[in-house]
Amino acid sequence: MAEFHVQVGHQATFTKTVSESDVYLFAGITGDLSPNHCDQSYMERSKYGRRMAHGALLVGFMSTASALALADCRSDTEEIPVSVGYDRVRFPAAVFLGDTITVEYVIGKIELDRRRSYADVKVTNQD
Repeated sequence: MAEFHVQVGHQATFTKTVSESDVYLFAGITGDLSPNHCDQSYMERSKYGRRMAHGALLVGFMSTASALALADCRSDTEEIPVSVGYDRVRFPAAVFLGDTITVEYVIGKIELDRRRSYADVKVTNQD
């Protein structure tokens, strides 16, 4: 089992426009009905001026990119690749309803002895 299912540089991207229904459905599933996400008039009084997506929703989109990166690995290996999480996540800017985000997921490191890969994940919007 020396081969590994991905190589350094293996990548995937995921692009999506964040809709009002994405935010409301996520709020309903998680119970996070914060006015930051669900109350336009409240957010109009903030420095942001509008509602923003949940950070955890963006982590979900990161997970989608991970799944896409591993999708083509499943049929040619006995090993079942899975994502075991994210060690460091930062949100340096808000993602607003209507933003089109792109998640870039690139394998940056492999620990063959632990059977793990590590990815650099970057989320950007249309701007």
